Formats: sequence, structure tokens, C-alpha cells
Amino acid sequence: MINSEFRYASNPVDAKKYETNELRDHFLIEKLFVKDQIQLTYSMYDRFIVGGVMPVTKSLKLETIPYLKSENFLDRRELGIVNVGGKGTVTVDGITYKLQNKEALYIGKGCKEIIFSSVSREQPLFYINSASAHTKYPTKKVGKEDAEVIQLGDEKYANKRVLNKLIVNSIVKTCQLQMGLTELLPGNIWNTMPAHTHNRRMEAYFYFDLEEGQTISHFMGEPQNTRHLFLQNNQAVLSPEWSIHSGAGTSNYSFVWGMAGENLDYSDMDTFKPSDLK
Repeated sequence: MINSEFRYASNPVDAKKYETNELRDHFLIEKLFVKDQIQLTYSMYDRFIVGGVMPVTKSLKLETIPYLKSENFLDRRELGIVNVGGKGTVTVDGITYKLQNKEALYIGKGCKEIIFSSVSREQPLFYINSASAHTKYPTKKVGKEDAEVIQLGDEKYANKRVLNKLIVNSIVKTCQLQMGLTELLPGNIWNTMPAHTHNRRMEAYFYFDLEEGQTISHFMGEPQNTRHLFLQNNQAVLSPEWSIHSGAGTSNYSFVWGMAGENLDYSDMDTFKPSDLK
């Protein structure tokens, strides 16, 4: 079963007027994982799709959705998957890929049949991002050993973290989709600080590995007019190109970042000092 919803893009001038519920309705994706279902949100930010797949008692096939108006989901799109649960498999046009926790799979434009399954009674949770694509690139698994790993931050500023680049152009050829996974070390809570924006691409943040009963405050908005959203475990936020995207938790956590747009240069961003934010 596939459930899908549609989100329009928001103008930053309008977003300044949103109250808490309006901010949550426009930018927060609260429910990504439902037993034996595929949950999808189609966004008008670069036509980016955010979703979650939770196969429990049966395998789940990724079918097209009405917003795409295509015979198959990937007729004009590419797909990135990060498994944030137990061991599972993804079968792409008859070829099966095993994904352990925090491993990724890129699937190129034009693939017809994508099937998600659990393995040995483990419970995989497949977090997915999809973007429009103009060229077909090969499907490729990105294991933990394939990731580009970068140590970031400082315990002094409570932001010591490990960044794992997974689906980026130095590892996998893509049209515009990029994905990675960042892990906050114990005792550290801040991500993506100093904050930044990148006008040539949007982003989505998916927060997971958060201790039960804890919360994350995701900061968004224009640097001089910020807003915040409180999130629970396994929730995601859409981040427009005009918005910062940073967060702090009441405990450490991990998050998957996904991007789409016209620019694949990871370092292309406008950074703002913490003291400049308002």
C-alpha cells in the first residue's frame, strides 16, 4: 500500500507569518514509517520526494503515484535509499541488494520494478529520497566501507559529529540527488552549525536514532528571521533553498540529509556565524 501527499513550496515572505501549526503543516513530515506501507510526500521544492518504507509481513513494491503521471515511479526520476533499521533487501528489476543498517542504494532513472523486503525477521526501515532525472546512471550500492567519512565539530561547542557522504558525485554518478548521514557523538547535540543556505538546491533532513522521550529542535527560516520546529524520532523536515537547516537535540542522534537542485558542488553554500543569526 502506498500513501502519498502533496506539498506546495512556500515563499519566505509568507513563511514569516506562519504560526506553529502552519509551519508544521508546510515543512514537517511526521509519519514516515507505517507497518506494511510506503509513505511518500511530493514537494514542489525541486519536485523532491521524501518517503519511508516499512515491510513487516510482506514485501512492498514501489508503484507510481498520481502526481508523477507516469507508468513507473522512476520513468523520469532517480532514487536514493538509506536503511535506518535492521537488515533488509531491495530488488531492482530482478537484482537483489542487501542493505545493512546505515547502508545506501542509488537507483537510476528508468528502472521498472523496485521491491522492498525484510530479512530473517529483522525490521528494515528504508528512508527514501527521489529527484527528477534527465539521464540514466547505473544502480549502485554504497556500503559503510564505500562512504566518504569526515570528522566535524568540537566537543567545546557540543557539535562533534561524523559525516558519512553516501550518494554524492564523488562516489555515485547522479543527475541531481545527493544523500549522506551524520552521526552526533554522545554528549553532542548541535548539527550543521555554523548554519548555512544554498540557493541552488533544496534539502530534506530526516532525524533518527533519537533516545525515547527526547526531542530535537530543528531551526529553519531566513538567517535574520529564524523559526523552529520540535521533532520526534523518525521524522523529517523539508528545507527550502532560502532556509537555514540546523538543529539541537536533548540527546545525541543521527540524521540523513538529502539534496536536489542544479548544483552538485557540496561545498557551495553561504555560511552564517552563530552570532549573526536572529
